[in-house]
Amino acid sequence: MSLKPLGDRVIVKVDEAEATTASGLYLASEAKEKPQTGTVIAVGEGRFDNDGNLIKVPVSVGDKVIYGKFGGTEVHYGGEDVLILRADDIYAICE
Repeated sequence: MSLKPLGDRVIVKVDEAEATTASGLYLASEAKEKPQTGTVIAVGEGRFDNDGNLIKVPVSVGDKVIYGKFGGTEVHYGGEDVLILRADDIYAICE
């Protein structure tokens, strides 16, 4: 992929929505809940604080992350649906 995020932004490939419930029932596409997890595929350089110090983005390419439900911008690029988020919209790294 040739997208390069600017500043403190991160590009995430969103995980697929679950197709079945815990009890095994199949969900219609309208009933599937939008996932809040994904894999980082690109990271910006970071941002500068008021003193001119660079604050790097705290995630790396390949990290599995949890992000805010309404954060980011969905983009279709190169045949993939990706999400462009600010680093502040990422809540946790799944280890």
